[in-house]
Amino acid sequence: MAPKKAKKKTADAGSNVFSMFEQSQIQEFKEAFTIMDQNRDGIIDKGDLRDTYAALGRLNVGNDELDEMMKEASGPINFTIFLAMFGEKLKGTDPEETILNAFKLFDPEGKGVLRGEDIKYCLMSQADKFTEDEVNQMFTNFPLDVAGNLDYTNLCYVITHGEDKEPE
Repeated sequence: MAPKKAKKKTADAGSNVFSMFEQSQIQEFKEAFTIMDQNRDGIIDKGDLRDTYAALGRLNVGNDELDEMMKEASGPINFTIFLAMFGEKLKGTDPEETILNAFKLFDPEGKGVLRGEDIKYCLMSQADKFTEDEVNQMFTNFPLDVAGNLDYTNLCYVITHGEDKEPE
């Protein structure tokens, strides 16, 4: 009986990883895994990481840095482990509704946008203060509209889903 139980537990653990993501997200992770698996053996190893960095133009990645990355995995990095690693990194990320509600505190009229200057002020003056460079980087990734407003609804969607919303 014990071997059956152990086998079932392993199968459940694998299926839980896949249930954490939508099918489209799993497909995107699979594409990323395939790109990183440079030698096409189904496992991302230290050589694959080095080759991936080289393909991105970073040729001077040290062995220590690569070893640290490899230590983050619980074993050889096959696709299931790769997916589990992303799941662990994303665990604890607030749901989209929670993030939206935080922004809505600053948007009592419910317009879905906030003045860029107001957001910059709040980020640079409250709690874990952002630097000017960090705020500028955010505005580079999420540009203000012509009126100087940030579309926080799209920002929240990208934070929780990883891609821009389709125009409605």
